[in-house]
Amino acid sequence: MATDKNVIRLSLAVSPELNARLEQLAASGCTTKTEILRKAIALYDVVAEAKTEKRRFGILDEDKHLLTEIVGI
Repeated sequence: MATDKNVIRLSLAVSPELNARLEQLAASGCTTKTEILRKAIALYDVVAEAKTEKRRFGILDEDKHLLTEIVGI
């Protein structure tokens, strides 16, 4: 990660339910809420780029059949 002088700190207000979910995800993944949010932003970036390129984004099974398409992002 960048050095402290290159880091921009943000403040984020979330509901108690979302905070609890972030804590669950962080604990189950042995990581931090900050890292969960960084990964979420990276995933959003992938989805946004796919949308720009008129591609679809989804979850496939092992046979590459579409199980779930992610829409509305």
